[in-house]
Amino acid sequence: MNVDMELLGGSVRSGVTTSRHPESHEPVDFRPQAHDLAHRWPDLLSAPRAPVRAAIARGILRRASAELPVRIVLPDGSTFGAGATNDPRMVVRRPDAFFARLGADAKIGFGEAYMLGDWDVDAGTDLADVLTPFAANLKALIPLPLQRLRRLVERRQPSTERATPTQARANVHRHYDLSNELFSSFLDETLSYSSAMFGDGDGDDLASAQRRKIDAILDLAAVGPGTELLEIGTGWGQLAIQAAMRGAHVVTITLSSEQRELALQRTHAARVSDRVDILLADYREVAGCYDAIVSVEMIEAVGHHHWPEYFATLDRLLRPGGRVGLQAITMPHDRMLATRNSYTWIHKYIFPGGIVPSITAIEHSLHAHTSLDVAERHDFGPHYATTLRCWRAQFLANWPVIESARFDPVFKRMWEFYLAYSEAGFRSGYLGVSQFALSRSPGVTGLRPRRSASIM
Repeated sequence: MNVDMELLGGSVRSGVTTSRHPESHEPVDFRPQAHDLAHRWPDLLSAPRAPVRAAIARGILRRASAELPVRIVLPDGSTFGAGATNDPRMVVRRPDAFFARLGADAKIGFGEAYMLGDWDVDAGTDLADVLTPFAANLKALIPLPLQRLRRLVERRQPSTERATPTQARANVHRHYDLSNELFSSFLDETLSYSSAMFGDGDGDDLASAQRRKIDAILDLAAVGPGTELLEIGTGWGQLAIQAAMRGAHVVTITLSSEQRELALQRTHAARVSDRVDILLADYREVAGCYDAIVSVEMIEAVGHHHWPEYFATLDRLLRPGGRVGLQAITMPHDRMLATRNSYTWIHKYIFPGGIVPSITAIEHSLHAHTSLDVAERHDFGPHYATTLRCWRAQFLANWPVIESARFDPVFKRMWEFYLAYSEAGFRSGYLGVSQFALSRSPGVTGLRPRRSASIM
């Protein structure tokens, strides 16, 4: 899973912090670990000094929240927002620090402030409930004149994090190699780290919904007995296992050594290892031809600079008459164009080098660089919000098992924010998720005449 949005930014003041966790309502005291935190989180423990920009940020937040169903409460009792008594309450505990970072770097500071408790949510308020109104009104949060200046002031994604064959491995390592134990603590038994697909029944559990999602994408790619299948992005092996149980022969690739190790164990335990080859490889390194190709929520890590290579690779590796099953998180095309080079909190702390595509960008890339078309598409964005809510509940419930010198209270709040931030995007409709079936039109055997690669 790899998501991105454009929420506001926040702030952190130098030194120690104490915050209240919304689940337990117990203070989180970082002071005993201050030295270690400074070593692990060097960017967090010193606030920017930008009083003018902080004042501007305060005014923008007051204006932007004036029509949002949320109440922002400051220590002196003053409030922002149009929220009524029963609406979600965001509590700013250290306003000087909060607005300083919000003014210095809006797209990063908001999440950093939550990480150290400069703002929190009131008892009884869910974090995603506070974030969803912001996600639903992103276009209106920043005044239009300031939006026009964004390219002059906002940070751009560093070119050193673009997903070249070498850097893609480093980007994957930063997230997926955190530890298999961490991911096992909040994922269901299938270890699927992508949106589930829930059925109509209220009793549908997450594991069943994940298996349904995988069956749906395998059906789109027409995977059955004897199919030679390539999977781009192994995860922890569940899709390969289900495909092999259908009688397919699977080659699956990953850049994560930790994922590969556990996926090997899981395919062996499922007694399908004779039909599954798990390789440490970049998609650009794969040779051969396959009856079907499946890739679930891997395109978000590719980066828009490499979409031509990615889609051309799918085309190159697919046999005539074959089908591709693609699952992708998506965002509105105009927002993707406006933010495709922005450097956000998600890039800095969760997924370096990534970008969520739009449906338009996917269709354009296919037409410009391949002989493939979208044959079918199924959208199920609200299912991702439910999936994320399940993950966050499990993460918080299992935190005592996760917590260690490596996974400290700041890490906890970072991941809580990441999961709630993502849920808000899907709840608001700002983010979507779709499964695509890609195939060649009848009679098409080679590339179309090349069109402009620009999607701008």
